[in-house]
Order: sequence, then structure tokens, then C-alpha cells
Amino acid sequence: MKKIILFVFAFGVILYSFQSKKLIPKKPKLVVGIVIDQMRYDYLTRFADRYSENGFKRLLNDGFSLENAHYNLIPTYTAVGHASIYTGTPPSEHAIISNSWYDKFAKKSIYCVDDANYKTIGNESDEGKKSPYRMLTTTVTDQLHLAQNMRGKTIGIAIKDRSSILPAGHTANAAYWFSGGNYGQWISSSFYMEELPNWVNEFNASKKVDDYLSSPWETLYDISTYTQSIADNNEFEALYNGEQTPTFPHNIPALRKSNGNYSLIKAIPAGNSMTAEFAKAAIIGENLGKSEHTDFLAISFSSTDYVGHQYGPASVEIEDSYLRLDKDLADLFQTLDTEVGEGNYTIFLTADHAAVHVPAYLQSLKIPAHYFNGTAFKKHLTTITEKYFNSRTLIENVSNYQVFLNKKVLDSLGLEQNTVAQKIADEAISFDGIYKAVTARTLQTTHFSEGILNSLQNGYNQKYSGDVMLLPYPATLSYGRKGTSHGSGYSYDTHVPILFYGNGIQKGSSSKRYEIVDIAPTIANLLQIEAPNSTTGKIIEEVLK
Repeated sequence: MKKIILFVFAFGVILYSFQSKKLIPKKPKLVVGIVIDQMRYDYLTRFADRYSENGFKRLLNDGFSLENAHYNLIPTYTAVGHASIYTGTPPSEHAIISNSWYDKFAKKSIYCVDDANYKTIGNESDEGKKSPYRMLTTTVTDQLHLAQNMRGKTIGIAIKDRSSILPAGHTANAAYWFSGGNYGQWISSSFYMEELPNWVNEFNASKKVDDYLSSPWETLYDISTYTQSIADNNEFEALYNGEQTPTFPHNIPALRKSNGNYSLIKAIPAGNSMTAEFAKAAIIGENLGKSEHTDFLAISFSSTDYVGHQYGPASVEIEDSYLRLDKDLADLFQTLDTEVGEGNYTIFLTADHAAVHVPAYLQSLKIPAHYFNGTAFKKHLTTITEKYFNSRTLIENVSNYQVFLNKKVLDSLGLEQNTVAQKIADEAISFDGIYKAVTARTLQTTHFSEGILNSLQNGYNQKYSGDVMLLPYPATLSYGRKGTSHGSGYSYDTHVPILFYGNGIQKGSSSKRYEIVDIAPTIANLLQIEAPNSTTGKIIEEVLK
């Protein structure tokens, strides 16, 4: 009897031990964060029947898709989006309030990652004088390094400097971006290193970029099959320098000289292909996912943004760009399978913002859409200050739909800042195109729990933002009538895909509303590390096994 009891007890211990190990999944050896610049959520659904099984559909079928994910902040720009994804908090905390903004202390416009304390690594340009120092919080990539006592590798890759630098965080081993013009090289900053690694030098020396620029951009498939797009020749799309119509094929070799030489690759799908190739070279060259520690690779595909700005969401060019990106992703995933091993890595894929349909196109369909005249609006503001305060110099700067007051002039005239700001807000909405106006004091003293004013509040940073914040009508651009842009808090700019896949991730989907700031704490929980130090997002429990 004792033998039977001992056998049962031993079996139970073994079974419990086995089940416990099953309940505690092994951490991924590599996390890959993928951000697609200017990707609307509906690009997943509009082009779904044309995607392969190994690109977007691999993540959709075998991962977890958040179908109602949004940015809960304004403005929806590249730097703001990337910072918010990786810090798990909006600009009110991380302080990246735009791509460029007016610095009310330095009295000049500044760029989000410029830093004169560092030099370019890779060529003689000034394009590498960059760092993430203006981002005042940690990222999930920083927290992973801290949790592993600075072991493991974190690398950022993107054509755009800000899209590489901000995700990689303050403690990154490296961040790389593309230097166009007459260089055609991947470069970095002395913030990270004193010289490029051999694998980067070898990639640059291979001149693969010339191969990408050596043939015309033609549609991947017969152009008659692009039924999700409007006619190829239309009045809503901008032209490359040297083109007569915005139509296929685009003769890239002939257009190269008049469109920035190597910089032209940024604005065609081949820029994404080159980025994917460089990312694969990084995986191999840095032996990512092969140590005892978890590595992090942050990749951003920038060319979709350039194409979107030029042609708009309804264009054949956008449809073709995403069909090509789908193939690039499939190749990247195959490299991860081969080099890291399926089941050893985790991916999340999202976008830094989406985009509005070209307003002129919407107007042609009798859908309300607008163009904002910034010059006329500045004159309107001067009229307001002259009428109510007898001064034409109260306003120091107007940019990013923000008004900055001149504090010295206010003091000299004995004017109270909040009184002037409120009068400007009250009168600004009489200008055609301004839909709402809110003062900084209102955003500091009133809590907006939902809606577009909540997004405006999340994007307001007390130290760096202006004195009056403005919201235009929906579907409004301060832009030419050809092509599109983004930046608002309306759903066409905020609704983006969020896909999770791989180690520790459930299969499925959810139509619940989630915010972009939820990604970082979710990945932190998966890795069992502390979330970024100003995180306001929540863990998406249904995503995790």
C-alpha cells in the first residue's frame, strides 16, 4: 500500500511540475516591433484577398488582431506615434509633441531628435547629429535593458531618423537610418558608436540601393486588377519632378537625378524592400535572438508614408505599395524562422498614424472636406489682438495648430495671459476652418475623459505646448490639393492595425477599443519586466497566453 501511495505522490509531483512549466512560457529570444508609417487599419481589409499567406495574413491567422485600436492623442505625426508606441504614454508625458515644434524657451523651431552634441557616423553629412534626449521618459526597450542589467541588444532601423531613434530608446546599442542625396548609405550617430560595424559597412559597400533604383516602378500585377483603387490617371495625385502624369510605370532611373538622387528610394516601395534587407542583415550580423538574453529589434517602414503623402489612400500606388510590403514582410518572417527559430520570437505590428483621403477627392464625392489657409488665419489672429488688446505683437508663434503668446509683450502691456488666451480661443472659431479652440488653462484644470478633447489633452504638454490649442474641421488639411497628410484626432488618422504574433501570444481577434499606449505595457508584461516609467496604457490581457 505504501508503495502505491508513494507512486501516486511521485506521479502527482511530476504532473504538477510538467503543468507548471507549461503555464510559464519561455520568454522570447527576440522581440521585433514593426511600425508601418501611415498605415490605415482598412489597408488590412481592403487588400486582404491579394495578400499572400506568409505576410500580413500570417500575423492575422496565427496571431492576435486588435480591430478597433486607436491613437488617443493629438497630433498624429511620425515622431509622436513612434514615441507613444514605445513609451506607453502620450506627449503629455513623453514630451515629443510633434516632429518639429516651436521652442518657447529657445525662441526657435526645433526638430525632435536633433542634437549638436553628437556627430554623424558613416559619412560627412550632418544627418547623424541626433539623439533621443528630448524624449523624457523611458521606452519598453530601455526597460528591457535595465531588467537584464544592460545585457541583450536593442537596435532601431528605419529610413527616417526619428523612426529609428525614438523606438530604440535611450540605452540602445544602435540606431540606423538612411542618408539619401548623393550618399545612399545607412548611418548612425556618435550617441551610439564611434564607427559602423562591419556588417553595415558591407551592406553600404554592396550598393544594393543602386539596384533598387535601376528599374521602373511598375505594378506588381496587371494594373486592371487593382480594383480597390481609383483610376490611375486622376487630378488628386502629385507628380515626381519630371513627370507629366501620375501614372504607371514610373521611370525611376530617369527620375532619379531630378528627385534627390538616392533620396528617391524613400518615396517608392523599394525603400521598404531595402529596409527589410537591412533588417535581415542586422539579425544575422548582430546574432540577434541567439544569446541567453532577450534582444529587441525595432523596425519602421517609412516609404508607405512618402507614397501616401504623394498619392493618397485611394491610389493604385498605395495598393501596390502594400502588396509589395506584404512580400517584404514574408521574407523578413522567413529570416526570423531560419535565424532565430519559429516560437523563439514575438512580433507586434502597428502604425505611427493613418491618413485622410485626399480632401479634393472627398469634395468631388460631395463629402465634407476642407483646406486650411494658415496665412489668412495668422492675419485673423492679429485682427483679434488689435481689436481687443490694441496690439499686433501679442502672438509669438503659430504652428501645429497651436498659438504661443509673447509673454514679454503681455507683461509690458499689463495683460493677463489667461485672459488674452481665452479671448483668442473664443474668437478663433469665427475663422472658417477652426472647429474648436481650447486654452492651456482649460486643459490644465478640466479633465476630458473621452472624445477628441481627451485626445487633445493627452497631446498637450504643459511645459512645451502653446497657450491656445486649435482643432480644424474633420477632413481638413493645411496642404496642397494633391496628395494627403495626417495629424488630427479624427478616426481616419487614429484607427490603425495592432497585431501580435509568436511566443506568448494567443490566436484570435478583438473588436474592443484599445489605445496605442497599451502596446508597451503588454510587451513588458509578456517579458515580465517593468513597464516604461510614465506608462498610462493598460495590459491587453486577451492577447497573452
